[in-house]
Amino acid sequence: MSTSGNAKFSVVIAAAGQSTRFRDPNFKKPFANLDGKAVWLHSVNPFLKRGDVPQVIMVISPEDRESFTIKFGANVAVLGIDVVDGGTQRADSVRNGLAKVRDDCDFVAIHDAARPCLADAWIEQVFAAARIHRCAILAIPLTSTLKRSGDGKRVDATVDRGQLWMAQTPQVFERRLLVDAFAKFGDSSFTDEAQLLEKAGEIVHIVEGSPLNIKITSRQDLDLASAILKTLPQSRLDAPPHPFADDRLWR
Repeated sequence: MSTSGNAKFSVVIAAAGQSTRFRDPNFKKPFANLDGKAVWLHSVNPFLKRGDVPQVIMVISPEDRESFTIKFGANVAVLGIDVVDGGTQRADSVRNGLAKVRDDCDFVAIHDAARPCLADAWIEQVFAAARIHRCAILAIPLTSTLKRSGDGKRVDATVDRGQLWMAQTPQVFERRLLVDAFAKFGDSSFTDEAQLLEKAGEIVHIVEGSPLNIKITSRQDLDLASAILKTLPQSRLDAPPHPFADDRLWR
């Protein structure tokens, strides 16, 4: 498997969650409107413009398949995005996406569909780290004082934040390592893919990300994401331009 500068990356976009905390009767958070287009389209766009990303896989809930096809089917077809049904747990969804990864892709990058504020520089840095270390994630050091509370009403202890980092996405792994980890430990409970690779005995390299790389959780986060998007530099263009490159055409 090549780990040179010619390595290819398949990107799995995780969008099969239930969005229970988003509390919108009409949209799950990846499909909510953000500055004229769906959140997930912002999340996927920087990858579509990279020459080292020949494949993007969108993993959605089976219950969303019909509405997703009606709203985004034409766009997906033009952009060449593969759409896969997810499962009840994140592990099931990522496993289903992993099964669709092309044989010519050396690495798999997993990114949350609800992280729309992604700069090219962060992708470049975590991709470069993965080429060297085989496993790399974006993460940021915790800066707030942390309290532990068993009942949510009183403080039991203050937690040392000195060695704590908050994981982000994309998380990037050599494809064979990820496949093997799923084969061995894929049925275990884990909250992100890095934890799965840790359990498999791999060393996961940290690339410092940015607090701007937020994950949409509540509807209020949409306003924050909108403001952040206005501060991020425009994505570069490595791959051939696609006919829906103009944001206005996604409305």
